[in-house]
Amino acid sequence: MQSVNIEGTLRTDLGKKYAKAARAEGHVPCVMYGGDAPIHFSAPTMSFRDLLYTKEARKAAITIDGTVYEAILQDSQWHVVTDQVQHLDFIQVLEGKPVTLEVPIALIGMAKGVRNGGSMKIILRTVRVRGLINDIPSLVEHNIEALRIGDSLRMIEVKKGKPYEILNIDSAVIVTVKTSRVAVEEEEEESEGEEGAEDGAENAENAEVAAAAE
Repeated sequence: MQSVNIEGTLRTDLGKKYAKAARAEGHVPCVMYGGDAPIHFSAPTMSFRDLLYTKEARKAAITIDGTVYEAILQDSQWHVVTDQVQHLDFIQVLEGKPVTLEVPIALIGMAKGVRNGGSMKIILRTVRVRGLINDIPSLVEHNIEALRIGDSLRMIEVKKGKPYEILNIDSAVIVTVKTSRVAVEEEEEESEGEEGAEDGAENAENAEVAAAAE
């Protein structure tokens, strides 16, 4: 899992007034849990870009007063009008202690059903995993090339052979391949072609029987 470096400044003055002042200076107020006590800090808004605007799960290496803390993002708060990040919560990663986080799913390949004219509907885009941070990938990948029209990929298939635990229920549907109008029309045309061939063969056979009778 890729790590994002963040240079933080310890916050000793807490409360809405000081948080607002930090935002006015282009910083995001943050708090990190998981250690002996919560650590309140702030960092430039731009330093969180690669952590917030990504399709991958990433961890953070947060430096505060010369000490580097490994952490994962737990929660984020955004302004309802400007859509600017307002506050971030982190969980400190401790050696040998498992962590829980959301990891995006990466579907590899094109489903056979889609190549045959079907349509794919994605139900889940992330999975909730638990494990040691070094065992958890940035993306949970799964190949879907074998999926036919009418097939679904369920969580139990994705859970196989992983060095970490996926907490979603086994029956959860991740993606399904449905029949589209194009696929239905192709199937109908193919069916009509087969029926036409059968009718033609039957008519030819009847004609031969009639000729023999004469």
